[in-house]
Amino acid sequence: MLEQINFTTKSILEKTNDFRPEIGIILGTGLGGLTKEISVAHVLPYESIPNFPVSTVEGHSGKLILGELGGKRVIAMQGRFHFYEGYTMQQITFPVRVMKALGVHTLVVSNASGGMNPNFEIGEIMIINDHINLFPTNPLIGKNIAELGPRFPDMSDAYDKKLVAKAVEIAKNNNIRVSQGVYAGLTGPCFETPAEYRYIGRIGADAVGMSTVPEVIVAKHGGMRVFGVSIVTDLGVDGKIVEVTHEEVQHIAAAAEPKMSFIVKQLIAEM
Repeated sequence: MLEQINFTTKSILEKTNDFRPEIGIILGTGLGGLTKEISVAHVLPYESIPNFPVSTVEGHSGKLILGELGGKRVIAMQGRFHFYEGYTMQQITFPVRVMKALGVHTLVVSNASGGMNPNFEIGEIMIINDHINLFPTNPLIGKNIAELGPRFPDMSDAYDKKLVAKAVEIAKNNNIRVSQGVYAGLTGPCFETPAEYRYIGRIGADAVGMSTVPEVIVAKHGGMRVFGVSIVTDLGVDGKIVEVTHEEVQHIAAAAEPKMSFIVKQLIAEM
């Protein structure tokens, strides 16, 4: 893996005139609008990057965007990879390894999710303060490569408390409603049954989705700070569960996305 990471990193640096980002961003379903805020220096389609998978999901365009946002050098994934697409955990998290090798010290992740918290509304912006890994595996299973991180990384502060507090402050100062909560990561691609929603809520999660957890685990393994935000696109609350489609998820996420983008941009500017 180390050889692949180094080769891909070298290739990206060659294609971008040695551009060294500080902050990495992974954009979820319907949340690619943040890239419009980036002063773009380079755009690399995934298929042009050695060892990169290619996103197969509608709403994930498959581009690596490098430039400046909030006065910081950033690298943004417009389109992420999912376990349900058939990729291994190592493939899903490979871009995070490359970001770290490029010089990224902080990772910002976003996603669309289903909400189990009865206080949530459709379009709720939930700042993630913890997660539950309900995937059947973990991206760190296998031989540990010491150059990438420790064998047993600590996850007691997976989502940086100072970044969470700063984002809440930014939202409050700009009259943007946000909540905090725990995100549960499942494989998908099915949306959850009512019984599954009840189960996930009872074990301590406020929202559930099909991504994010693997990338955060690998980011923490590599010593990065992490900030996560989720847009609640449907509700898994008894009496409020309705049939949901991927198109509806994209539409609702896109409607709430400008507020999320504002918070993220301000947060990056104040890092």
